[in-house]
Amino acid sequence: MIPYTVALTNRNSIREFIEKWHYSKSINGVISDYCFGLYDNDILIGAMIYGRPAMAGQWKKYVAKSEDLLELRRLCCIDDTPKNTESFFIGHTLRWLARNTAIKIIISYADANYGHRGIIYKASNFQYLGTTQPGKMIQYKGKLIHDKAIRTKYNGELKPFAKKLKEALRIGEAIYVHRKPKHIYLYEVR
Repeated sequence: MIPYTVALTNRNSIREFIEKWHYSKSINGVISDYCFGLYDNDILIGAMIYGRPAMAGQWKKYVAKSEDLLELRRLCCIDDTPKNTESFFIGHTLRWLARNTAIKIIISYADANYGHRGIIYKASNFQYLGTTQPGKMIQYKGKLIHDKAIRTKYNGELKPFAKKLKEALRIGEAIYVHRKPKHIYLYEVR
């Protein structure tokens, strides 16, 4: 039996933890509808964020209304947790979502570029749906940035960072990097 507790929390209370322990090192751009912490007594040892999908209109593949779908956007635990800790954590959050929301479907992606295959999702009874198309990202100042960042607008104008990134691509300070497809997983909440 895993002796941990799971609690609904807020984005700010798990931000630093995710920036340290998640392979992406970031929650920038992640819409956080529900955030959870995994605690050993009062010590945070895991964090999870569910939110709206990263890609606009993606919900149309899975549900009739956008409110019926969430994406498991971030999941991480400290390295020395016992076997099955992540599936324990996911199971608790899925049961909480089933009791407290009208969400019908959860999707998540395992990033093959980081060696992830989705073993945790399989252990948590998610369905494997195949892979996404291969993609590309922009490598800029040592970070990988989704290529949609160069198209982000505010009030019809490109955001300042989008302009900076486009210029960095133009002058060779940034480059496109091709990425492997991600594994897609789906969980039916109801």
